[in-house]
Amino acid sequence: MANHKSAEKRIRANETKRVRNRYQHKTTRTQVKKLLETTKKAEAQVLLNAVTAMIDKLAKKNIIHWKKAANQKSRLTKRVNALA
Repeated sequence: MANHKSAEKRIRANETKRVRNRYQHKTTRTQVKKLLETTKKAEAQVLLNAVTAMIDKLAKKNIIHWKKAANQKSRLTKRVNALA
């Protein structure tokens, strides 16, 4: 257990950040799944823009690695472009 006031505060802050990061990451994954299930190109294009922004935000905050973000965006873009 923490012995200093500042250490206790750090524990509280870390937990708050962990919960927030987990929520954002889970929300993004849900949107990615929704995009992958979409069959209409116009609908997928709109979703792709939203998902790309979410992935960029995760990478900017170091929730996911920036190279993982780039790979995900590339894969999703290819998938949307392949739709008829």
